[in-house]
Amino acid sequence: MLIEGLYSVIETNTEENTLNAKVKLNKDHEVFEGHFPGNPVMPGVCMIQMIKELTEEQMGQDLFLTTASNVKFMAIINPEKNEAIDLQLNISENEGLVKVKTTVSFEETMALKLSATFKIVA
Repeated sequence: MLIEGLYSVIETNTEENTLNAKVKLNKDHEVFEGHFPGNPVMPGVCMIQMIKELTEEQMGQDLFLTTASNVKFMAIINPEKNEAIDLQLNISENEGLVKVKTTVSFEETMALKLSATFKIVA
């Protein structure tokens, strides 16, 4: 985990090429002290790192992000109000590349949509 202690995985389940994960955010993590003081917001780069790490765990491979497209931040995730978030990752592999279509949500609110391509690191 690149940012130790930022989140913990509460539960996962896999159906075919889809990984569903529920993640608990650590509202007391130091990243929220600077992003932003008095009004913590989950940084987008941290969400993308979380997606990478969950994909790596699912694939059992180290990955390198090569492309992120259709990145749409649709709602702010405040860890004081949204303790847990849900991630759905549709994962496919072809010729050394892993493609992931992801949604991140809390309660009934969609927070992020992302399509990413990762290269498998040998």
